[in-house]
Amino acid sequence: MRNNSEQKKHRSLEGKMLRIILVGLLVLSAIMLLIGQGMYSVSITKYYVDESFSMTKSAASMVTKVTNVEKLSDQVMDIYRSLPKEEREKRGTVEYQRHFSEILNSQDYRVLNKVMEKFSESSAINDVYIACYDKETKVIVYVCDPEDNPGSVCPPGFWENVPDKELATFLGWDGKGKLYDIGASEFSGWMCTSGVPIKDKNGNTICFILADVTLREVIDGMKSFLLQYGIALAIVGLIVGYIFRRRVNRTVIDPINQITNAANQYVNDRNQGISETEHFSKLEIHTGDEMESLCHVLGNMENALADYERNLTKITAERERIRTELDLATRIQEDMLPGTFPPFPDRGEFDIYASMWPAKEVGGDFYDFYLIDEDHLGLVIADVSGKGIPAALFMMASKIIIGDSAMMKISPAQILERANNLICLSNREQMFVTVWMGILEISTGKVTAASAGHEFPVIKNKDGDFELFKDRHGLVIGAMENMKYVDYEIAMEPGSKIFVYTDGVPEATNKDNEMFGTERMIDALNIDPKASPIDLLFLVKQSVDSFVGEAEAFDDLTMLCVEYHGKKTDDI
Repeated sequence: MRNNSEQKKHRSLEGKMLRIILVGLLVLSAIMLLIGQGMYSVSITKYYVDESFSMTKSAASMVTKVTNVEKLSDQVMDIYRSLPKEEREKRGTVEYQRHFSEILNSQDYRVLNKVMEKFSESSAINDVYIACYDKETKVIVYVCDPEDNPGSVCPPGFWENVPDKELATFLGWDGKGKLYDIGASEFSGWMCTSGVPIKDKNGNTICFILADVTLREVIDGMKSFLLQYGIALAIVGLIVGYIFRRRVNRTVIDPINQITNAANQYVNDRNQGISETEHFSKLEIHTGDEMESLCHVLGNMENALADYERNLTKITAERERIRTELDLATRIQEDMLPGTFPPFPDRGEFDIYASMWPAKEVGGDFYDFYLIDEDHLGLVIADVSGKGIPAALFMMASKIIIGDSAMMKISPAQILERANNLICLSNREQMFVTVWMGILEISTGKVTAASAGHEFPVIKNKDGDFELFKDRHGLVIGAMENMKYVDYEIAMEPGSKIFVYTDGVPEATNKDNEMFGTERMIDALNIDPKASPIDLLFLVKQSVDSFVGEAEAFDDLTMLCVEYHGKKTDDI
């Protein structure tokens, strides 16, 4: 659990939710404000376009009746086009305006100017004028600009550059819709220019009656709107935020706080050994949503954990009991296998060593050796099918039956036949065991052996290396009654060795799923073929371990080696 100082470092969920609500409202308000501003901008721009277009359309029909606009426009454009480029650059100067003084003093101009002034006074659009677009120089040339605003009056002949877009819009108008363009003016900045063309009797455009609305006018119209709209949004946002916060507190924050407190109490009780299981189920959370479902789930989980702990305690105790029994079974199995070496210290005619490393706590392999009489040594190695306790029990029964049969002083084949019939009498689980049985005649070195499906033995003659001896196999013991087995003989001289093993040696597998194999086993034996039986077994075990590496042991590893020394001279 976190202590109080650690908890204070973390912001509460309520505080985070409040900040999220505020940020969300601010973002939503900003978006709505932008949307409203955009809609208002479009609306007010449309209003000015409609107003100016309507006014210029009316003005066009009027001025053509009271004065000769075509004549004035042609005069202005003739003078403008006659001036050299250097002279045009003097626009706005007295010298430049002298070229158009005759037009200023003409009766037609004075009449036209008065008419245009009347239209300006009667409209919300102040900047109304007549001008011509010159396609060659890409300028607009003023013909008549009313004198209602002397500071911004453009006299006849005055010109200014216009964007290609505006030029194309006005000169290419097809008469459909409203004629206007929004762009940057050379002197007035961004503005919306709308108007209608005045045409001659042949339908050719002479000039345009135009009206300008600057963005300054649009902005002035938006200020009061934005103020009122912003205040309304703030009030609505505060009300919605307050309601939303109360709703979130009631349906999210308070239930989470209750669940958190119950969880802390649960941990404290568990640490103190209190087995209370009603921490979550007694909470009063009735939100009718996922929070209430979470409370029920936590209550069920608490009860399930309590049941699990009780079962775990029982299982742990049972596992400890099984572990104890397995340890006992391991010790019993170890005690059943010969474990004292040398086993016959007063018999120098032979040397023998055997070992078993089970894959689990107890194994199904076994080895055995015993003196049947003073001149015969019984040798057994076997591998029971399966692993663990069942294989160990079957192994013990098989070992006892084979050992008892060997003491009857019969041949290995007869021993295997008798053991097979006895095991088949009560083998409902249909387990089986492979067995190699050999009897060494100590005085002569002759070994009589028989195999019930076991691995081939490995033989080393007196001065040779270890080689695989492919004997004749019979059926495994426990598979079928009344099976017959065949004896064979191996002649051993002083220095000869017999090495027998279970399939756990050649079938040992590494992490790449590759088996150790019989060839590697024989190579390990031939590292030092003259070594003692104990050293030979450890050479093989070391080679197997190096090959397998960290891979898990799959099968029991059991080996037995006997070396024949022959009858000692002092015994003759």
